[in-house]
Amino acid sequence: MNKAFRPALASLAAVLAFAAAPAFAGKTLDAVKQRGSVKCGVTNGVAGFSAPDTQGNWSGLDVDTCRAVAAAVLGDGKKVEFVPLNSQQRFSALQAGEIDILARNTTWTLTRDASLGFHFTTITYFDGQGFLVPKKLKVTSAKQLKNATICTQAGTTNEKNVADYFKAQNIPVKTVVFESFEASFKAFFAGRCRAFTTDTSALAGLRNKEAPNPDDYVILPELISKEPLAPLVRRGDDEWFAIVKWVPNALIEAEEFGVTQANIDELKANSKDPAQMRLVGTGDDLGKLLGLDKDWSYRAIKAVGNYGEIFERNVGPKSVLKLPRGTNNLWNKGGQMYGLPVR
Repeated sequence: MNKAFRPALASLAAVLAFAAAPAFAGKTLDAVKQRGSVKCGVTNGVAGFSAPDTQGNWSGLDVDTCRAVAAAVLGDGKKVEFVPLNSQQRFSALQAGEIDILARNTTWTLTRDASLGFHFTTITYFDGQGFLVPKKLKVTSAKQLKNATICTQAGTTNEKNVADYFKAQNIPVKTVVFESFEASFKAFFAGRCRAFTTDTSALAGLRNKEAPNPDDYVILPELISKEPLAPLVRRGDDEWFAIVKWVPNALIEAEEFGVTQANIDELKANSKDPAQMRLVGTGDDLGKLLGLDKDWSYRAIKAVGNYGEIFERNVGPKSVLKLPRGTNNLWNKGGQMYGLPVR
């Protein structure tokens, strides 16, 4: 062998060995295993995303995301401690280590991504900010809200989005800001403001759950912002970041490849499709790269279903929110939900 090639070959071998090496468990994963539960920061109660019932049982799209992570890591989707947080508390709670994941319908923005010491993981819902108004006003467009008072919550992207939108349209409005989400929508339903603004998914939930008569209110057609919602984790723990990123991706891929909560055991026993086999734990062992075992994605799907099942159950046309799949459909069905390859 030519001596000149030996250093290059040695370097290539080192790279390949590093690439094939399994991830080592990080401090968050160790803490979660020792505690026996995942601490998940959620909303105080937004229908379809994270809300408790009268018995204190949580449900919603964000809740299912946390349950999927718990199933992948601890073998049981019920091993989650849900920590309700308002908009002002959510980031400090994650920074202080009071929670392991923030899954609280939080918008992925450059400022939040670059300045708070967090990693956003995987977009779980493509949303947009809109407006809810009483039908009796006969308003059909946000551009008809000249000089209107608009209720919203402090500490969110909503306040700045409203200011930017109406400034660009040269339409004067007055924003009335409240400390809590509950105070803001209650003021609106009490007649203090002509319009209420937040993400359209939350508007649908408020209209169906909090309005004195849901039929008396309408969501205006304009979306004034992009609101990609994603869970967050602290920076500095790449292993935990990888887990919380890849579990939702596995749920999206499960829908794409036809793996459901109902058929996953049958596929685990019989499927010869390589993509399905990786998801159900009979194909390539990808878990070792995450510091987990081979059945990590099987358990996540078994616990909550694939992404389509989660969407349908919590926010879809048959749920209380009755939201169309729309932008949140799979990429090959006209939407933007594009799971990274689990391979």
